[in-house]
Amino acid sequence: MRAIQQREWGGPEMLQLVEVEQPQPGPGEVLVRVIAAGVNPVDYYTREGRAYNRVLTLPFVHGWDASGIVAAVGYGVTRFRPGDRVFGMPQFPREAGAYAEYVAAPARHFALMPEELGFAEAAGLPLAGLTAWQMLVEVAKVTVGQRVLVAGAAGGVGHLAIQVAKARGAHVIGTARATKHAFLRELGADETVDYTVSDVAAEVRDADVVIQMFGGEHGLGALESLRRGGILVSGQAAWTPGLLERADELGVRATGYLVDPDGAGLEALADLVRTRQLRVHVDQELPLAEAAKAHELIAQGRTAGKIVLNVAEGA
Repeated sequence: MRAIQQREWGGPEMLQLVEVEQPQPGPGEVLVRVIAAGVNPVDYYTREGRAYNRVLTLPFVHGWDASGIVAAVGYGVTRFRPGDRVFGMPQFPREAGAYAEYVAAPARHFALMPEELGFAEAAGLPLAGLTAWQMLVEVAKVTVGQRVLVAGAAGGVGHLAIQVAKARGAHVIGTARATKHAFLRELGADETVDYTVSDVAAEVRDADVVIQMFGGEHGLGALESLRRGGILVSGQAAWTPGLLERADELGVRATGYLVDPDGAGLEALADLVRTRQLRVHVDQELPLAEAAKAHELIAQGRTAGKIVLNVAEGA
């Protein structure tokens, strides 16, 4: 089968389209014929050798987000049958191999695709959607009427986090460049802040929850927007020295976070799609052979929503 493989850490040129052996499903696993694969910032961090490489060994096939059709099921699988349309984020942060024509992984790392989504949109949902869901619902436990600040709200996680928070009844403030504010309002943001010209901490006060996908000074500064007792959930806590100590000084809470594969969470996201409370914005679709270009686009940090690879030939 065709796949995007990496043999050395480095730049986008390390992504090579190759032929590898097709996987087979083991007990409790499904074999999915991949139609589309989502691209995420963690993909290029991993490519460069900056993230989670303690559980990845070279060579490996890239990618974690996948949507497609169940081709076969392993022994004991009752959740799916061949022909089912599914989407998922298998194995993260271990190798899943979603930039490929087939993926074999635990059945509980997938869910049925809602009819309202095409394969490209479904491929853009799992990792970013589960990140938003788990941060807001499982960690921060957002409830009706709370003020939620979503930093980087136009990106993959951010644009979904706005919608998840609104579905929970929150008042949502999103940060992005001014050119993307109309997009944030379309998603349901109640307030918008241009972080390139404004001090977000000065503009936003007394937030109950902050969702932060950037580390360093951005992560520390986000603490200033919280009310006493509020919580910052950071996807970059490991790259934000002094975060917990500064949170203690301010009388707020902060926690790091890493997304987990979760079929139940995917089903919850699918329910939000079905009830029209959640949509996935696909900024660009590229063929599998242009995975390197997709990484370059993501690294620029200007994407609204998601970039997706069309894996099936002719998709």
